[in-house]
Amino acid sequence: MANIKSAKKRILVINTKTERNKAIKTKVKTYIKKVEAAVAAGDKTAANESLTACISEINKAASKGIYHKNTAARKISRLTKAVNNVA
Repeated sequence: MANIKSAKKRILVINTKTERNKAIKTKVKTYIKKVEAAVAAGDKTAANESLTACISEINKAASKGIYHKNTAARKISRLTKAVNNVA
């Protein structure tokens, strides 16, 4: 355990940021699952609606530095491709 006051503060700040990052990552994963479920069901309209919401959440996470911009772009690209392939 840290003895220096600034080190103790850093531990608290890191814990706070870790919780925030986990919450946002979990939220993004939930949105991705919704898109994948709509694609698996073959529901084009639901897939498009959930894709729009999902892209927004992924971009928010990327802007906050939780995902690297290329990772966010890759996730969006794969989801968009899956939605576009729904018959």
